[in-house]
Amino acid sequence: MILHTLIDYETLRLIWWGLLGVLLLGFALTDGFDLGTAMLLPFVGRTDVERRVMINTIGPVWEGNQVWLILAGGAIFAAWPPLYAVSFSGFYLAMFAVLFALILRPVGFKYRSKVDSPRWRSGWDTALFIGGFVPTLTFGVAVGNVMLGVPFRLDADLRIFHDGTFLGLLTPFALLCGLVSVAMLVMHGAAWLQLKTAGTVARRSARLGALAALATIALYAVAGLMLWHTVDGYRITSPVDPGSYSNPLRKTVEVVAGGWFDNYRQHGWTLAAPALGFAGALLAAIALAARRGALAFAGSTLSIIGIITSVGASMFPIILPSSADPRASLSVWDASSSHLTLFIMLVVTAIFIPIIVVYTSWVYRVLWGRVHEDDVTDASRHSY
Repeated sequence: MILHTLIDYETLRLIWWGLLGVLLLGFALTDGFDLGTAMLLPFVGRTDVERRVMINTIGPVWEGNQVWLILAGGAIFAAWPPLYAVSFSGFYLAMFAVLFALILRPVGFKYRSKVDSPRWRSGWDTALFIGGFVPTLTFGVAVGNVMLGVPFRLDADLRIFHDGTFLGLLTPFALLCGLVSVAMLVMHGAAWLQLKTAGTVARRSARLGALAALATIALYAVAGLMLWHTVDGYRITSPVDPGSYSNPLRKTVEVVAGGWFDNYRQHGWTLAAPALGFAGALLAAIALAARRGALAFAGSTLSIIGIITSVGASMFPIILPSSADPRASLSVWDASSSHLTLFIMLVVTAIFIPIIVVYTSWVYRVLWGRVHEDDVTDASRHSY
C-alpha cells in the first residue's frame, strides 16, 4: 500500500486549510503582542526608562515569535502554490513594505542602546513603532482585499496575470480591516504589558488597552456591516469534486451580494467565530479596566482567534477570490499541491510543530516574570 493513500485527498486538503489557519493564528497571537507593544511604545512610555521596560518585555521573545510567520509562508508555498504565486506577486509592494518595517525591528532593538543620546534613542523608538504599525496595518488591509477579491486571472495554461496596482489596495473596506487589525493587536499588546510590567507602564497600558478593545468591537462591527451591505461574496455554483486534481478553471463561480454570509446561514455553529471575537474583546476591555492581566490576555487571545477564524468561516471553501475572473478564484479543492506532497508535509509537520511548541513554551517559562524599572537601570543586569 502506498502510504499517502492512508488519508484521502479531500481530507488532506481540509487538514492543510486548517493548519494554515493555525499557523496564521500562531503568528497573530505570539508576534501580535510584541507588534502591539511596539505600537504602544510612544504613548505608554514617556521616559527612556519606561520605554526600556516595555522593550525588555518583548526583547527576549520577539525573534522566536516570528517563526510562525515563516512557517505560514512556507506552508502557503508548499501546500498552496497558486495562492503563494498570486498573493506574493499581487501584493508585492505591500509585502516589501512589511519586510522593510520588520527589518527595522532587530536593528532598533540592537542599536537603540548603542549611543546614550535622547535624539538617537527617540529615533530608534520611532523605528520600532513603524516596525509594529506598518505590518499590522498592512496585514489587515491584505485581508480586506482578499475578501473584496484580487484582480488576477489565469489563462488556459494556468499562467497568472495580475491587473491590480498598489493604490488599488487602499479601498475604504480594506483600510477599515487594517484599522481592525491595529486596534486588535494594540489591545493584545496592552494585555501583555499588564502581565509583564507594573506601576506607571501597567497603568497607562491598561487605560489605552481598554480603549483599543472597545475600538476593536466597534470597528469589527462596522466591518461586518460593510461586508453585508457593500461587499459581494463569491459562491461556487458548479459540482465540486474534493478529490480531483488542482485546476481552478474547471469550476464556475458567481458573485452575489451577501455571499460571504452563506456559511453562517447554512451552518449556524460558524457564528461562534464572530461571537468569540466580540466576547473576547469585551472581556479584555473589562479585565484591562480592572487591571487583571491574565484575564485581559485571555480575552484578547480569544478575540483574535474569533476575528481571524471568522474570515475563514465566511470564505470557505474559497481561499482567494478573483475579481477579474471569478472562475479563476482559488479554493480549497482546486489550488493545493499533490496528494503525495500534502501527505509528506503533514508527516514533517506532525514531527516538528510539537517540538517548536514545546521549546517555545519552555522559553516563555524560563523568561517569565515582570520587568521592573530596577531591572533596566541596574548596570549589572543585561537588558536593552
